[in-house]
Amino acid sequence: MKRAAAFVLLLATTAAAPLRADIYAYRDARGVTHFTNVPTDTRYHLILRTPTEMAAAAIASPAGWQRRAAAYHGTIERAAAAATLQSDLVHAVIAVESGFDPRAVSPKGGMGLMQLMPATAKRYGAADPFDPEQNIRAGTRYLGELLVRFDRNVELALAAYNAGEGAVERNGRQIPPYDETRRYVPSVLKVMAALKARRRPG
Repeated sequence: MKRAAAFVLLLATTAAAPLRADIYAYRDARGVTHFTNVPTDTRYHLILRTPTEMAAAAIASPAGWQRRAAAYHGTIERAAAAATLQSDLVHAVIAVESGFDPRAVSPKGGMGLMQLMPATAKRYGAADPFDPEQNIRAGTRYLGELLVRFDRNVELALAAYNAGEGAVERNGRQIPPYDETRRYVPSVLKVMAALKARRRPG
């Protein structure tokens, strides 16, 4: 119970900080779990990542995630084709959601590359949401269904992916007035546009 209380306190203090709010943890030989937002030991592993920070990093410093993305290119291409999606869109969503970290977990419980919520993972057959292939396949199917639901409107589909389709519907099929969602949608679109621009000749 003390460890849980310490974690809540740490999360509250780091979330209020203007810098990083990612949370790392490791369990020592005595079974005590240690938490930090500034890992100084190789035993620490990421357990919570700040989505807005990931969005900023995806736009400002693409080199890191682009190197990691290469390992998943084939899986993304196949999943995007099956869901009738542009692969650049899927790449952009993953870049902003997790920075291509297959072990990423968000404060809200999103898991893996496409930050699947538990119910979404179950709904689309991702028994292990940290398995990259299962995660990409499930997340891409979900995103594809959102595009169909919102008449191929990419902005609304992305808003629904971030905030839930119910939130978009309740707001008159408009982007909900949530700060995170209103940052998330243009962040994904910017990354997607950058990916498209890289492939243009000349």
